[in-house]
Amino acid sequence: MTVSATRLLLRELPSLAGQLPDFDPATAAGTPQDQFVAWLRGAIAAGIREPHAMTLGTVDADGRPDARVLILKDLDERGWHFASSRHSPKGHQITASGDVALTFYWPALGRQVRIRGTAVDLGPDAAAADFWARSAEARANAALGRQSRAVGDDAPETGAEISAATAGWAVYAVKPASVEFWQGRSDRCHVRLRYEARGDSWTTTRLWA
Repeated sequence: MTVSATRLLLRELPSLAGQLPDFDPATAAGTPQDQFVAWLRGAIAAGIREPHAMTLGTVDADGRPDARVLILKDLDERGWHFASSRHSPKGHQITASGDVALTFYWPALGRQVRIRGTAVDLGPDAAAADFWARSAEARANAALGRQSRAVGDDAPETGAEISAATAGWAVYAVKPASVEFWQGRSDRCHVRLRYEARGDSWTTTRLWA
């Protein structure tokens, strides 16, 4: 079997190289939120570009997975927050099934966080606060309601359509069912710790790499 040029190119790329931080599960925080904030602060201190960027995974009406990169807006006892239009593809997918996944990856630290849970709409007050905190340009773009339309589909929106798009803004919190912290190691003896919700408390399990 001939090895493709692309495969050779990929095999030459290093992964998990350099000095990576340690992670001792015995010292982990009592909740995944607190542990995440500790790692986020570490990513910020390390100068990671856009450490608040995350991949949101959803499922469409045919059961096919979908994913895109968003920005984390907040984190509290309700979960990991992000904002979107309810009229966007991800908004429709969340309305149909709130089951979602989030992934953060900070390659310079060899760290990954995976969150599985349910996206919960935080209501009109949270949506309005987030919408009006955005820049004027971002508000105007959201109000036009063109996200994911084909370029060239430029029929002017009516006032009612713009109002509906604005009212359709939402802030979601991903209520976690499980959160996994993955610390990569150059020797491939990776460290994995999973938190699982048990009512109002959490259990932790060390996983094989």
